[in-house]
Amino acid sequence: MCTVFITVVITFTIAACSVQPEVISPIGTEAPVLVPGKPGEPGRTATPGERVGQSPQPTVASDVRFAEAMIPHHRQALEMTSLVEARTTTAVVRSLARSITVAQTPEIRTMTGWLAELGRPAPAAHEHAPAAGYGMASEAELNALRAARGTAFDRMFLRLMTRHHQGAVKMAGEELAGGRDLRMRMLAKDVYSGQSIEIARMAEALESLPS
Repeated sequence: MCTVFITVVITFTIAACSVQPEVISPIGTEAPVLVPGKPGEPGRTATPGERVGQSPQPTVASDVRFAEAMIPHHRQALEMTSLVEARTTTAVVRSLARSITVAQTPEIRTMTGWLAELGRPAPAAHEHAPAAGYGMASEAELNALRAARGTAFDRMFLRLMTRHHQGAVKMAGEELAGGRDLRMRMLAKDVYSGQSIEIARMAEALESLPS
C-alpha cells in the first residue's frame, strides 16, 4: 500500500509541475515574479500587469499615423451614414449605412483610447485628415449629397462611400505593411476585410438601382 501511495503522489507531482501556465506579474502584496535575463545578463522583477514570456510589439510612427488619419476618415463616413435615414427608403442602402455605423463607431473609440494611452489627443474635426488619394469626399460633394433625395441620393451615396472605403482599405494595407503595434494591426485587418466586403455589396447595390 505504501509503495502505491508514494508512486501516485510522485506521478501527480511530476504532472502538476509539467504544466506551465501563463505567468502574470504580481499586483499588490503578492510575491514578486523574477524574469530571467538573457545569457550573461542579470534577471529582473516583472512589473505589475506584465505578461512574462510575451514580447510586446513596439509602437512606431506608422501606427500613430494610421490612428490619427483613420479617425477623421471614419468620422466622415459616419457623417455620410447619418444622412441616409431622412433621404432614402431603399432597404439595401439603409442596411449598408447601419453596418458602416456599427463597425466604425467602436473603431473610433478604440483608436481614440489607444492614442490616449500614448498621451496623444484624438484629432480634432478635420485635423490629420488623410491626404488626397484616400477617398475623402470634398465639402462640395458632401453638400450635393445633403441636397439629394431618393435614387439620386442612393447613387451618390454608394459612389462616394465606395471611393471612401477604397481609401480606407489602402490606409489599412499601409499599416499592415509598416505598422508594428498589435492592436493597430488587428484593427487594420478588420478594416481591410470588412470594408472590402462592403465595397462588393455597394457594387451590387449600384447595379440594382433603377436607371
